[in-house]
Amino acid sequence: MSILANKDTRLLVQGITGNEGLFHTEQMLFYKTNIVAGVTPGKGGDWVLNGKIPVFDSVQIAMEVTGANASVIFVPAMYVGDAIFEAVDAEIPLVVCITEGAPIQDMMRVKQYLKSRKTKLIGPNCPGILTPGETKIGIIPGNISIPGNIGVVSRSGTLTYEVLYALKKNGMGVSTCVGIGGDPVKGMGFVETLDLFEADAKTDAIIMIGEIGGNDEELAADFISRKLTKPVISFIAGVSAPPGKRMGHAGAIIEGTSGTAEGKIKTLESVGVKIARFPEEIPGLVNL
Repeated sequence: MSILANKDTRLLVQGITGNEGLFHTEQMLFYKTNIVAGVTPGKGGDWVLNGKIPVFDSVQIAMEVTGANASVIFVPAMYVGDAIFEAVDAEIPLVVCITEGAPIQDMMRVKQYLKSRKTKLIGPNCPGILTPGETKIGIIPGNISIPGNIGVVSRSGTLTYEVLYALKKNGMGVSTCVGIGGDPVKGMGFVETLDLFEADAKTDAIIMIGEIGGNDEELAADFISRKLTKPVISFIAGVSAPPGKRMGHAGAIIEGTSGTAEGKIKTLESVGVKIARFPEEIPGLVNL
């Protein structure tokens, strides 16, 4: 079983005619992702990838014609806000934004708008979603994971890949992997994703990959203590980060003593989360 996306998900690609959009559309198709449409304003009526994918001028038209129920965004950063608003207005249930460098003010407006809508947003600046053996939405390599019963949620793209491959090498499979991204203002966070994994009957354990900055991990710890019944294993990047120096993602900003790796680890350990000191330790901590 999976959360958010599976083999029946009908995906459209916003920005499909750009270099990034076209390249990753081809990779997703190779993984058998069910891509039904692309959207690039002004290029409606075109077809890409040797006539495999029709291109439409708007998300609304693409949805009406193809029945798409998810979107992945590869547009330039300056257009991310408009692209998300267009998808939300069309009432797409799931939007995954891969683009890096989205303006924070644009995302603040998006975040506020989403409160009154049903659309779930993943990203921006994220690797997307992988449901092994069924579908991939975004840029997570499809060959580094196998189907299974472990849910993975992560703020870091590179660490996501490392953990997925470590699990595979140990014969452990994944129900769904969700890369939520590391920006300070984004769509779904740890809490919302953990809640979906808790409700998924085929997910038996959860791996949460965090990093310095922000308070997502502390919020997750509070949720785990109150509502989660499944075991959680976590790795927090940034233990050796020099004090006062910004590291990694835009969201990896430490203010005073808030947001440090040590603080996050202590909080998670206090609610029973097993902590891996290195990513390769994670498979050994999964006890199913």
